[in-house]
Amino acid sequence: MANSKSAIKRIQIAERNRLRNKAYKSAVKTLMKRYFTAVEAYVASPTEAGKAEIDLALSKAYSKIDKAIKQGTLHRNTGSRKKSRLVRFWQRTSATLQDSSSSTSSAEIAS
Repeated sequence: MANSKSAIKRIQIAERNRLRNKAYKSAVKTLMKRYFTAVEAYVASPTEAGKAEIDLALSKAYSKIDKAIKQGTLHRNTGSRKKSRLVRFWQRTSATLQDSSSSTSSAEIAS
């Protein structure tokens, strides 16, 4: 147990910051998951609305990651890694989407 007023105050501040950091990290994880599900839904059935949903989800995730970095919850390299992970996921899934559509197109051309 703390012996001085300042130590008691530091304990309270540390607890407040821990809860705030936990909320930021949880929100980042949630927004990343929403982005991943939006991309998977778009790959399953590509539509303009799905593309708009992906862009919105990416924007929200980037914003929350940047705020967490600015606030000190996430290290800047961790934030960069998370952003990179989002972009790589889109590139990989869109590449498979293009490969499957191009293979169908080439099959139609060959027949």
